[in-house]
Parts: sequence; C-alpha cells; structure tokens
Amino acid sequence: MTEPFERFAPEALAARLDPVVDAAIAEGRIVGAVLLVAHDGVPVFTRAAGHADREAGVPTQTDTVFRLASVTKPMVAATALALVEDGILSLDDPVTRFLPAFRPALADGSVPVITVRHLLTHTAGLRYGYDASAGICEGLAGPRLAMAENLARIAAQPLAFAPGSAFLYSVAIDVLGGLLEQAAGASLPELVARKVTGPLGLSDTEFHPSNPDRLATAYADGAPRAVPMSDPCTVMGTEGGVTFSPGRAFDREAFPSGGAGMVGTAPDFLRFLEAVRRGGAPILSPESVDLLGSNAIGSLYTGVEGRGFSLGWSIHHTPAASGAPYGPGSWQWGGVYGHSWFVDPANRLSVVSFTNTALAGVGGAYPDAVRDAVYG
Repeated sequence: MTEPFERFAPEALAARLDPVVDAAIAEGRIVGAVLLVAHDGVPVFTRAAGHADREAGVPTQTDTVFRLASVTKPMVAATALALVEDGILSLDDPVTRFLPAFRPALADGSVPVITVRHLLTHTAGLRYGYDASAGICEGLAGPRLAMAENLARIAAQPLAFAPGSAFLYSVAIDVLGGLLEQAAGASLPELVARKVTGPLGLSDTEFHPSNPDRLATAYADGAPRAVPMSDPCTVMGTEGGVTFSPGRAFDREAFPSGGAGMVGTAPDFLRFLEAVRRGGAPILSPESVDLLGSNAIGSLYTGVEGRGFSLGWSIHHTPAASGAPYGPGSWQWGGVYGHSWFVDPANRLSVVSFTNTALAGVGGAYPDAVRDAVYG
C-alpha cells in the first residue's frame, strides 16, 4: 500500500508538475511562472519557467518580482489582526470609529453599522465593479487618488446589501487599509512592513518595487499566445472585463491599495503562508491563526459549494461539495495578475503559483491543472 505522503515526494511531484508547467509555457498561455510546493515545511518542488520579459529575452527566476494584486490582501489582513492583538482596534469596532465620514447607505437611505469584521470577511455590502462614473480606484487601475478621496467616493455609492447578510468580494480591504492608517497613525506600507514583511524578512515584498529591473512584465490573455499589457489594459474573463494599469506599481502618488497594491516574490509569500500554517510566530498569535483558518461567514454563499471565508481568505470546509481535491479546512485564494495559492493543513501542504499572465494564471486550466497535479 502506498504511504499517504509518498505522492508529495520531490520526484513524484516533479513527474506530475513539470509537464503542466512545460505545456502552459510552450502553448503561450503562460509567459513566465514560478511554482513552489512545501510539505511539512520542507521545499519539495521549486520551478521557475518561461520569461519575466519575453520580448527582451529575460528568463523568469525564482526571485522574480510580480505585481501581487489580491495576494496583497492576506498580508493586510494579518497586519489588521496584529493591530487587534496590540489593542489598537477590535474586530467589532464600527468603521466609523476611525473613518467617521465612511457612512455608505442602503438603497432605502438607511445607514447601517459596518464593522472591521465585515471588511475582513467581505460581508460589508461593498463590491468590485462600480460604474466608471463613480470615479473609484479599485486598486488595479483607475484615477490617481489619495486614500481619503477614494474612500469618500466608495462611501457615496449605495451598499449592495445589509452588512453581514451576504458575501461579496469587494474593495473592503482598500477600506480596511485606510482604517488601519487612521487607527495606528502610520501609512499602510509602514504598517505592513512593521507587522508582517519586516519580522518575516520578506525583503522583496512591498508596495513599490525597490528593484524595478526584477519586476516581471505583465501579460494579458491572447490568441494564439499571451500579449504584453498596454496601460491601461482590459482583459475579458468569464465574469466580464478586468482593467489593469501595470504602471501603478511605480506610482507613489496613488493611494496604497490594501486589496491589490503590493509587489513581491513567490518565496516571500510562501514564507508568509508557512509562518501562519505553523502557528503564526513571529507575526501572529495562535488565536489569530485560528481566525484565519476558520470559516467566519457561516452558510453565506461564496460562489463555490463547500467554500466559506475566514478573516483573510477562502476556507474549503467541505471540498468534496465542489469536487476539489483539497483536504477539509484548506485555505485558498489568488491574485488577478496571474497567481493562485493554497494551504492544506490536513496534508501539511503549502503551494504558491505565481505567473505574469492574466487571467490564465489565476483561474482556469493552468491553476486547476497545477492543483490536481499536486494531489496526483
């Protein structure tokens, strides 16, 4: 009988994962990729493939820097929980304690209470995809705005539902970023560096690239192969278009987006995930890690059967309901610039897949094939 974890041995993983990566690169669906797998804290697969800049002939390296998009969110969530541990705020504080003017109304004109917990769980009634006439920056593209102005524009839009009554992925973590700045009296980049990236030694993960020559070129889905992104660039997906502005990574006048604004490397993010999986030190207590590893939204529907949401990412509490191979209680999310990741505590697995290709790297054939190959 095969030992339970023999399928995660380096040779077995390479035999399954290398063909997935090779095919995606050869077919031009993915331009550059970094794929890391750790089992029980030990690296068991490391692969950099393709090009960080195809036109310039620059190969992808393991330490290539990528625009992180929503890979930013978990680190901002961890920053918030660290500030909760410091007593600077609480999960049930109303947002108006720190942002008095942030009072979005429901369709009937009533103004409900939104809490920090609502922001972290995407149950605040906020959303993505506001009408362009609202002039909101959702972290990837849009007008150059200061934090206060962007929050004012979000607050001027009606809520989609009463806080706590539904789940809708949203600009909530951008709002949280502004709240953390006011609560702690420091900029969001300073807070993330102080509470997360600094203690973990994540020297390549920040809001603006210190080494711009190592930042991968952004690519968009194309036929027969991906194409370099223009600025701006709208990429069409299954649920409409996503507009990107790759140059925002260099724009220090735009507000730091807690939902999508950071850059970083795959090894840095794996180190973050492993720190949380192993109990939180040196950034979080085990109690905070329990909050990140538990479904916090009850039976609210996230769009996938058997999947809930914690205070930082999705939780596959009943993965069999969607046919996913994860162990129960697995954490999973991604970033729309081309990233996907998951942590399976039951199998002691952490997997980080970064690419420079949107949307192929975040959803669809490639990340699904990577996931399935990991489990064999």
